[in-house]
Amino acid sequence: MRQIGLAVITLSLILAPLAAEAQLAGKVPRVGILAGGSAAEAPNTSFFDRMRELGYIEGRTVAYERRFADGRIDDLPTLAAQLMTTKPDVIFAPVTPAALAARQATQTIPIVFAVSADPVGAGLVTSLRQPGGNVTGLSSMNTELVAKRMQLLKDAAPRISRVALFWNPDNVPDRQQLNALSEVAPKLGLAVIPIVVRTADDYELGFADARAKNADAVMIIPSPLTIQSRRKILDFAVRGRLPTIDAEDRGARIGALMSYGPSWGASFRQAAELVDRILKGARPRDLPVEQPTKFELVINLKTAKALGLTIPQSLLLRADEIIQ
Repeated sequence: MRQIGLAVITLSLILAPLAAEAQLAGKVPRVGILAGGSAAEAPNTSFFDRMRELGYIEGRTVAYERRFADGRIDDLPTLAAQLMTTKPDVIFAPVTPAALAARQATQTIPIVFAVSADPVGAGLVTSLRQPGGNVTGLSSMNTELVAKRMQLLKDAAPRISRVALFWNPDNVPDRQQLNALSEVAPKLGLAVIPIVVRTADDYELGFADARAKNADAVMIIPSPLTIQSRRKILDFAVRGRLPTIDAEDRGARIGALMSYGPSWGASFRQAAELVDRILKGARPRDLPVEQPTKFELVINLKTAKALGLTIPQSLLLRADEIIQ
């Protein structure tokens, strides 16, 4: 009997750590990722890097469930519904259309966004200070910044008069930014030429439309579709010798004349910190929407030279980075 008792005790000692490990594994937080773009986009790396710095190691201390729309925002509601079946503890939906799709799928699971042109106007939150529901995140202030970008483009290329804007009517931030641009452009002596694109296949017809309407510049607004098609837009601009301004520094780095806006990488890192706070017990309704405090102007002088433009010295002195 004593031997049996010792065997039971020994077996219990062996199994106890395994049971504890299994219990710990069961408590690993599950973070859903619902993105309008692709997995390869650089800001996503910033989010995961910051999560690792905060102690979230995939497969050990966190589990990720990823869904990417690759620019097809119409797919987001279906992807959101799929994501709900994995029972995430929190959802990271970086951009407005993804966050809207996530919120339509759940009113209880916390949702964090990283860049939203106007989260109040989009209906994501009640106010920046008091989000009021299960959603919080960071504003990109793109609706407010379109006037600044238009002015910068005019300063760099004074002769422009008709600015093409490729936009998707189905995407809320696109509508918000087009409305803001339409208000400010006449004050600068500019006309906005809206070119509708709903899929990547629409761009060739869109480019022909822009040429037919004598567009002499291009403004790139950030959305899942335009980000996926950025190189295509810039190739069109190069062929037509059209100066281009982007909201992200990635645009200037691959050929846009300039970019102006907050760092998306920094915003994605801040979003990771919000996810961390929620996993530790904070409620989205108690976490005010954060706004960027720094905006970066990047000028590509190689592109300026190709366009035959001389960038004013006053503009170069304001640049945070100049690409030679």
